[in-house]
Amino acid sequence: MPPVARFRSVVIDCPDPRALADFYAAVVGGTPEAEEGEEDWLVLPVPGGPRIAFQQVEGYTPPEWPRADRNPQQFHLDFDGGATWAEMDAAHERVLALGARPLDLQDREKKEFQVYADPAGHPFCLCRIDHP
Repeated sequence: MPPVARFRSVVIDCPDPRALADFYAAVVGGTPEAEEGEEDWLVLPVPGGPRIAFQQVEGYTPPEWPRADRNPQQFHLDFDGGATWAEMDAAHERVLALGARPLDLQDREKKEFQVYADPAGHPFCLCRIDHP
């Protein structure tokens, strides 16, 4: 059976689309784009991947990770942080310098991922991925 639709975007609610689009552009590459006069909606075409869109939401409240009783995480993004722990450590330092906040750095060798919050509070993971 053919698919109903093609995947186009992940859309992230946030208080400041430009700031969050710039953060993710620094993490994954690409250049945020806005239609003329549209600063409450930006799109980041990710090189080699889907696009990430950012929409301004008034009164935005970030999720609290790992609390599921209030504003559950709703979603999170996983990023390939490298095949070695040295690459993961370098990625860790870079996302912190960009404004990410650590949420869970425990047992990384066992889990092979670390959890962070982006500047708007959305959780995301840097994952250690063995490359073929």
